[in-house]
Amino acid sequence: MTSLDHGKFTRVTTYFHTLLALDVFLLFFTGYSVMFNDELWWMVEFMGGNASVLAIHRLAGLALIALTVFWVTLMLIGPGRRKNFRAAMPSPADTEAFIQDVQFVLGRADERHPNARQFAGYESDEVPLLSYIGKGVLWIFTVELVLLMVSGLLIWNKVGLSEFYQSKAVVMGFVTFHGLLGVIMLMGVMFHIFEHGFHPAFYPVELKAFVAKDAMPDHEDADSDADHEGTGIERLSLRPSWGLASNLMGGAVAIGIVSVLLASIFDEGYPVPRELAVGGGPANLLLTVGVNIGVFVLLVGLVLSTYGNVLRSRYESQREREEVTAADGGEPVDDD
Repeated sequence: MTSLDHGKFTRVTTYFHTLLALDVFLLFFTGYSVMFNDELWWMVEFMGGNASVLAIHRLAGLALIALTVFWVTLMLIGPGRRKNFRAAMPSPADTEAFIQDVQFVLGRADERHPNARQFAGYESDEVPLLSYIGKGVLWIFTVELVLLMVSGLLIWNKVGLSEFYQSKAVVMGFVTFHGLLGVIMLMGVMFHIFEHGFHPAFYPVELKAFVAKDAMPDHEDADSDADHEGTGIERLSLRPSWGLASNLMGGAVAIGIVSVLLASIFDEGYPVPRELAVGGGPANLLLTVGVNIGVFVLLVGLVLSTYGNVLRSRYESQREREEVTAADGGEPVDDD
């Protein structure tokens, strides 16, 4: 195992990441099966109809709020968490990293700025916890989640909101804003799935997002060079299926994003009526196929998240067996 296989995250962070991902996937599946009910009518049927889908969506929304409150509380009072919070704040070095990255692309810089490095052959301790790109993704995702939660709570009771503002147009605006903001977030999640699930160094799953740093061994493997420097990326080899899989997934992500954007413009499923005509087909068959391809990308992300947790469980079990064997005076046995 190289240092690319794990990040600098605690066990609580990895579990939180998994729960947040599962909750966001559930919000996407329920929200877009209603928003694009013509294209995704089968999902509405599968989840028990419109009323059932909306109930699940609201429960998932409450779970998202609970997870957010937990994480904010942990960041404020957890041991060492404020240091991590400060590390996620933008800094002047991030601006310098962006400028140097542009110069690097144009051939006017010999290397990337340290704040732009995440792996690529460097020691894990030589790079920051988050690159400037990672910070940007983190804060964009945070702002999107906050706006989605606030707008979701506002449109929970559309009748009450309409009476408060004395205008149905305002309610329609909040509903549309909530849906379109979700579409923007959906595009980011699709890119996130592709970036971290099909990166050549991590394919088919980025294990460092699931294995906590305290679960990593404190010693080097017996067959490793004690003088070895770097993250170990040079010791990795591409899986034979990576080229085909990454091309297919990249195409699916592009098609899904374009289709969801077009559907959000032309589909009349938002705002959602009380009763849905399930099974009513849209005029454009290609748009239906494209939106379903986007949902397929989300399903792939869900499968990869589940697979990552399975690998984490297997790795931790293997580590426990090795520790027991070592305590008994024997040599650790590799399952492979």
